[in-house]
Amino acid sequence: MKTKIQLRKKFLSLRKKKYFELSKEKFTKLSEYLKRKTKTIKKPIIALYYPSNYEINILKILESFKTCNVKFLLPKIQNNNLLSFVEWKERDVLLVNKFGIPEPLKKQKKIYLPDIVLVPLLAFDNNRNRLGYGKGFYDRYLKQLYKLNNKVEAIGVAFSFQKFKKIPSSSFDFQLNNIFTEKGFIE
Repeated sequence: MKTKIQLRKKFLSLRKKKYFELSKEKFTKLSEYLKRKTKTIKKPIIALYYPSNYEINILKILESFKTCNVKFLLPKIQNNNLLSFVEWKERDVLLVNKFGIPEPLKKQKKIYLPDIVLVPLLAFDNNRNRLGYGKGFYDRYLKQLYKLNNKVEAIGVAFSFQKFKKIPSSSFDFQLNNIFTEKGFIE
């Protein structure tokens, strides 16, 4: 069995080689699903990620929510190497962090508990296990969030070619609720 380090190297390279831009239409199923899930929530909050390093450009879903009352958040790495999510609007200024990822400039004023978190990943398997970048930011955040809101839904976003037969996992890893690819949700 390949180690997580070997798999990260393999899938970083594979994603770079096979990356392609998705049209807005490819996000229709995801947008419809998110609207359906947030319809009954009074003030729905969706946590996004800002795409970098050949990740799927999830920001294309924003257009589908122009007339909806959804609050969007982006991740920000705190000084203690923990992840928090900050309210974000499309025109807000972003600053590149130490990992080369754009994040909100503003300081965390209010703590938000998202209803849905869209999660970037390097690889996934049929059991909804996720291979991340190895720092554990999302795993720690999602485990903490789940303790506060066990109805939160974590959806991994990846290309279908990022699927692997079995991702090594441990008790530190957070299992996703669902995975969305350019082909739709994984069944």
